[in-house]
Amino acid sequence: MSENTPSPMRELLKKSIPRLLSWYSDAKKPFPWRQEPTAYHVWISEIMLQQTRTAAVIPYFERFVSVLPNVKALAEVDDDVLMKLWEGLGYYSRARNLKKAAKAVMSDFGGQLPNTAAELQTLPGIGPYTAGAIASIAFGQPSAAVDGNVLRVVMRLCACHDDIMLASTKRRVTEALEAVYPSGKQAGTFTEALMELGESVCIPNGEPHCLDCPLSEICMALGNGEQTALPVRTPKKPRKIEHRTVLVLRCGDRYALSKRPEGGLLSGLWEFPSVLGTLSGDGAIGTA
Repeated sequence: MSENTPSPMRELLKKSIPRLLSWYSDAKKPFPWRQEPTAYHVWISEIMLQQTRTAAVIPYFERFVSVLPNVKALAEVDDDVLMKLWEGLGYYSRARNLKKAAKAVMSDFGGQLPNTAAELQTLPGIGPYTAGAIASIAFGQPSAAVDGNVLRVVMRLCACHDDIMLASTKRRVTEALEAVYPSGKQAGTFTEALMELGESVCIPNGEPHCLDCPLSEICMALGNGEQTALPVRTPKKPRKIEHRTVLVLRCGDRYALSKRPEGGLLSGLWEFPSVLGTLSGDGAIGTA
């Protein structure tokens, strides 16, 4: 793909729109955030869905919006309550950024989430993907929400071998999509259809369900027999493994806890004290 996205990609994406819209009308799953796709609901659900399975998010989303039904409630919630609502979802910086963004919405946007992707990206924790999702689904803006699912669909549809881990690839795909994106209600439907296709049909692991795909007739990767070879991605760096000894220090019915420093992994959360490495011997530390 050159710096200027070639017209064949745009043409394939344009052809995909009516096929996806028709397919999605029957394939749409009744997730709770889709029942009332307000900007607030779309925002909360998209942040929760980052790095988390959809099935796991549903009860968290329902509990979260029942306790914090709007931006004002989120902006004013006690941090301990917020962390309790988020407990178990992981990546706790997401929750902290939600509150920071809610405060900014109250102070800078009159309590209403802005309706353009550009303005949404000025808020903490909202990047291009989440901004595109909110702008298109809640406000009908022709803004693409390009994540791994969407990249996989587009790379296979166009038989493109560009590395999806490169920012330049994501940028070019976004530009190609937005050149043909519908507006109004169809903008949100197209966004969700692309997401749904990547999650349930054009899947990342194993054989994609090409026989069930509404784009099979125009999919170049399928035509070339290379659907399982795409998308191309550079391998992730191996995870860093750190060995620590966790200390459970008890005094009667009280236990010692320490608060993690701000910034970095699990910042600001409470935990049992720990030290690097493994204690020698039986590791016993008597109670006080």
